Amino acid sequence: MSDPNGLIQPGRTAPGFTLPATPDGALLGPEQFRGRPVVLAFYPADWSPVCGDQMSLYQSAAPVFAQYRAAVLGISVDSIWSHRAFAESRGIEFPLLADFEPKGGVSRAFGAYRENDGFSERALFVLDADGVIRWSYLSPVDVNPGADGILTALDALSPQTASAGAPS
Repeated sequence: MSDPNGLIQPGRTAPGFTLPATPDGALLGPEQFRGRPVVLAFYPADWSPVCGDQMSLYQSAAPVFAQYRAAVLGISVDSIWSHRAFAESRGIEFPLLADFEPKGGVSRAFGAYRENDGFSERALFVLDADGVIRWSYLSPVDVNPGADGILTALDALSPQTASAGAPS
């Protein structure tokens, strides 16, 4: 099931997947982070100005995400080589996952692929410690959605999945 925007509805277990990730191309997915919240940030392309600003914002917010014990995973259809150069140029330390082959396969599974354009929507998901989608958001591709919705979703998770002292 999907919401009116086409994204998978909150309340469903997130599709399982692994993709090559920065920095070394090792396969990574949300299952490796079971027991803690996971933020999935689908974005159109590494080198677009809005995507760069969005991913840089999440890097700047890393200490806040850490208070929730939340892992952040950026996902686009760009290659691992593009991700490496992009991460290095923008100082991004959280993993960027390459949904490159089959192109957009994971984005499609989440309802976040733009068939006519050949890239991912700008879509956000917050998974709880058990891998259940608790929040999703579809932003216009030309708008940085920021982190407020993510933080609100992390606040709403039970005390077992959000660490004590997380900001409100």
